[in-house]
Amino acid sequence: MKNVRWLICGTVPEAEFPLCMGAWRVDGDMLVPEDVEVCCPGEAPAIPPVPVRRGTPALAASAILAAEALGSEPPAVLLAGDCGDSKGSSALYEFLEKWLALPGADSLHGLTFHYLFPSVDGHNRILMALDERTAPRPLLIADAGFMYAAKMSGYAARWDIFTPDAGELAFLADEKAPHPFYTRGFLLAEGGEAPELARLAHEHGDSARFLLVKGSCDLVVEEGRVVAHADSPCLPYMEPIGGTGDLVTGLLTAYALNGKAPREACLSAAQAARFTGEAACPTPATAVAELMPFIGEGIRRNSDEDLIS
Repeated sequence: MKNVRWLICGTVPEAEFPLCMGAWRVDGDMLVPEDVEVCCPGEAPAIPPVPVRRGTPALAASAILAAEALGSEPPAVLLAGDCGDSKGSSALYEFLEKWLALPGADSLHGLTFHYLFPSVDGHNRILMALDERTAPRPLLIADAGFMYAAKMSGYAARWDIFTPDAGELAFLADEKAPHPFYTRGFLLAEGGEAPELARLAHEHGDSARFLLVKGSCDLVVEEGRVVAHADSPCLPYMEPIGGTGDLVTGLLTAYALNGKAPREACLSAAQAARFTGEAACPTPATAVAELMPFIGEGIRRNSDEDLIS
C-alpha cells in the first residue's frame, strides 16, 4: 500500500484472521474492508468485516470517523488475528519492520500501536527500522499492550504519546515492574495520585514525552508535569462501557493526523470524547459501537468550545 500518512497497528481476537493492511470504513457496528490487502504469503483468504466491540477495531473505527469529521483522509489499518499466543502479533512485527523500509512508507506521518502481544524484541526491531529510514521520523502513539512493550524495552522515552488509564500509569511509574500484573500495591492506592505517578514514570525514563491519562478527570502530562485536564461534562455512565479508552485513542490519532501538536491533540481527544458521550446519552448497558454515530457531533462541539475560549 502506497502513500500511507498514518497507520494504526493492532490485533483482533480471531486466530484465523489474516494479516492485512489497508483502508476500512465503518458501517453500523462493523468495521468493513474497503481497500485492504492480505500481507502474508501464499493463499489470500477473504478478509471478513470486524465487529466494533472494543480493542483495536473500536480505536480504528473512532479514528476513521473522526478523521472524516475533521476533513482528513482516514488512517490505514494493519491488523492481525491473535488470541494470545503471539503468532499474529509476531507476523505483524515482522511485516511492519520490512514495510517501513519500502518507498511507500516515506509519506508516513504517524503510527498508533494498540493491542499487540508485548514483545520487547518486536518493539525494538520497529524502532531500529524507524532509525534506518531517511524519511522524517513519524509521530509515535502507543496504547495497551504495545505501551507495555515500550516500557519493558527501556526505550519508552523515545515515544511521543502514551495513553494509559490509572492502572497502566501505576505500571509505568513502577520502575521494578516487568508487567502490569506485578505493579506494587502501594502505587494502586485510591486518591488523586496520578500527577505524582506521572512524575515518577518520567523520572525513571518509563514515560513517553506526553501522557494522556484517561479517567474521571483526563490529564495531559508533558515530561512528567500536568499541563492540561478535561473533567467536563462529567459522564459516570461512560466508565463501565468497554472500549471508551479505545475511543479516546482513536480521537487522538485523528487529531494528530489532522495536524494538531501533541499537547493540543491530547486535550482535544479527551474533550471530544466527553462531548461524544454526552450527545449519545449512554447508560451502563450502552456498547461502544453505539457511541460511534455521535463522534462528529463531539468533534463539532469541541471545535465550538475552542472558538469560544
